[in-house]
Amino acid sequence: MIKLLYFAGLREALGVPAEALALPAGVDTVGTLRAHLAARGGSWQVFATSRSLRAAVNQAMAGMEAPVGSGDEVAFFPPVTGG
Repeated sequence: MIKLLYFAGLREALGVPAEALALPAGVDTVGTLRAHLAARGGSWQVFATSRSLRAAVNQAMAGMEAPVGSGDEVAFFPPVTGG
């Protein structure tokens, strides 16, 4: 199981702030996790269509090639701008 966290506009679009997910076979990187979430369809398509989503694994910024495994916490969020 992994813990997924969704922040800011992404949380609003999906309607959920967090969830626990059993990793399916073949889902072992941030990129494959993102594709798995997009395959849910509907509002989850944001994972396929948004090029600017950022990810963190265990509170460290992570690229699409970063590994994910049981017990990890993965957060997805849009880029943050300051002012």
